[in-house]
Amino acid sequence: MEKKNLSQQTADRLYNMIVVERRLTPGEKLPNEVDLARELGVSRTTLREALRVLAAQNVLEIRRGRGTFVSQAVEHINDFGFSDLDQVKGQLRDLFELRRIFEPSAARLACQRATEEELGEILSRGADVDACIRAGRDRTRADREFHAAIVRATHNEFMMRLLPMINQAVEAAVISGEHKEQLAEDTRRDHALLMDFFRKRDADGAEHAMAIHMYHSIDVMGLGVS
Repeated sequence: MEKKNLSQQTADRLYNMIVVERRLTPGEKLPNEVDLARELGVSRTTLREALRVLAAQNVLEIRRGRGTFVSQAVEHINDFGFSDLDQVKGQLRDLFELRRIFEPSAARLACQRATEEELGEILSRGADVDACIRAGRDRTRADREFHAAIVRATHNEFMMRLLPMINQAVEAAVISGEHKEQLAEDTRRDHALLMDFFRKRDADGAEHAMAIHMYHSIDVMGLGVS
């Protein structure tokens, strides 16, 4: 059981590196097993199990005799158990309930702990989201990177482990939802308030602004989270 847990944890860390942090791009070859196992602090056996997990999720592609590569499909991953939203509204409601608990606290910690470089990254990613909305472009990737920058700045490993599930499920919700324009308008307004508090290093304000953002999304999507 311990071995299974460790391989899953390793798969989660690799998923973060590829899907959330974008440290590896579609089509890029992973480092060799010895170097990657050493970097992750696991055995090669555990690493191989983790690679198989991600290959089954279409995150990685194992090419016999050539190595392991990031799948081209990574850019289009939008399913983390929430692909058919009409059938899983209950799960989506639970997800946003989790986000409502998790993300305001993450915003507070990030405001307190972010280095100047990390703060600059948060503000830059937030500006990217705003630019996408103004131009009428798809914002899901920019929004994902904005929230990832905030969570990275918490310097909390376990918060980082929650992010992939949240990012992928929320992306599916935004893409499939019936209220894209209202969600975009709310996002733009809420993010502007949130970034203002980040600039001021106002942790209380950042926490409340993120909570407001969560409530707006829950209300627009009609999820009924009390």
